[in-house]
Amino acid sequence: MTVTAFAPETEERLALARQVADAVLFEGYVLYPYRASAAKNRLRWQFGVLVPPAWGAGCEEHDFQHTECLMEPRRGATLSVEVRFLHARRRTVQRARPDGGHDTVPELRLDDRVLVPWDEGAEERVELVVPVEELLGDGVTRPFRLPAREDTEPVLDAAGRTVGRLVRRSEEVGGTVRLSARELDGPYRTLRLTAVVENTSDWVPPQGGAAGRDAALPHSLVATHLLMALSAGSFLSMTDPPEWARGAVAACRNLHTWPVLAGEPGRADLVLSSPIILEDHPAIAPESPGALYDATEIDEILALRTAALTDEEKREARGTDPRAAAVIDLADSMPAEVLERLHGAVRGLREVTGETGFPDEHGVTRPDTPWWDPAGDTGFDPDHDTVVVGDRPVGKGSRVELRPGLRHTDAQDLFLHGSAATVEAVLHDVDGAVHLAVTVDGDPGADIRREQGRYLYFQPDEVVPLEAGP
Repeated sequence: MTVTAFAPETEERLALARQVADAVLFEGYVLYPYRASAAKNRLRWQFGVLVPPAWGAGCEEHDFQHTECLMEPRRGATLSVEVRFLHARRRTVQRARPDGGHDTVPELRLDDRVLVPWDEGAEERVELVVPVEELLGDGVTRPFRLPAREDTEPVLDAAGRTVGRLVRRSEEVGGTVRLSARELDGPYRTLRLTAVVENTSDWVPPQGGAAGRDAALPHSLVATHLLMALSAGSFLSMTDPPEWARGAVAACRNLHTWPVLAGEPGRADLVLSSPIILEDHPAIAPESPGALYDATEIDEILALRTAALTDEEKREARGTDPRAAAVIDLADSMPAEVLERLHGAVRGLREVTGETGFPDEHGVTRPDTPWWDPAGDTGFDPDHDTVVVGDRPVGKGSRVELRPGLRHTDAQDLFLHGSAATVEAVLHDVDGAVHLAVTVDGDPGADIRREQGRYLYFQPDEVVPLEAGP
């Protein structure tokens, strides 16, 4: 569904960002081994699902996304917004009867595939182009609605005879996009942009709300995310804003989504607001051979494991979904040189020139010990090394308060902000950086972490000492 159409120049700018947006849209759509019968393909679509309000009230999923970010539009600028999501399309399989009728069956076996019931995802878009000046005050509200529909597709065998059909049904779903902006105080003309996407479907769960998630999905907006582009001006990074804007960025409220700069590196006129946390200017690796719908996996491993499926497993995968069939065909036809490129890539090189090392007792300068030489570790002792944090030495046994930084740690570490922890070791990496291995106070698995040496890691500027170090 499209509310309006973008200008060709905007379409061209969005093309690069859509490569990443497609990965967000289809992440988890179908997982290895790409068969409907696989346990992990029975609970699908975990990101950005906006459920009907009448169902979401009693569950942990939500019926809206709320994005806020900062922008510096030029005079006369327009904002182009594209809401993207999947609309679940429930597919049933029917076998043809001699009398011309059809019977619904659990599977339909053909020579090249095994067709089974499945929920497909139809890509939907809602596009808006709004002058920035219209966003001030009450802003702009645009409702949209997708009608229910049903269609059938005949199924033919190898001889071209009709042996059955696929019946696909989509339920009605509706939503609203709300856009507004407010000018902020500061040295520059900066606006806080608010974009809210809501599921406004009036579907009511049967049996007094006892319906499960499976019943709500056809009425949901799945994998919902936003692309927003300024015709003139720029957005500010939410993860690395200029110093003068840090307070305004911290005051932005983002619920169930997170905005990052998108498109070409070096430009700041495009934002992707995604239910999956990304860094600024995310990009698909050039070595990636195609969509595998399982972006948390390594392409090389996934391609090899997919190619190693049995013929019967591949038949079921091909019958599960057209996108799964494309993955099977990709793995089966991947040339050796393409697979080899997946083994690793060098993203950057730096030249090392000049003499390094220290003079020995004879005044001869010898090279430093290579980092891969075990002898290079002889000068480090994780159990006794310390690092100065503030004015205190911190080492094994020190107690600290965790204050994870946005640019250093995993997003999950942010949940530990303010927690007390004990330093288990001071570690040095090959680049000379220092890391503190810690266990969180009160963690019931702390003893297991110590036995296995699997700690949480923070940099020295992400902790505050709670007591004098060793």
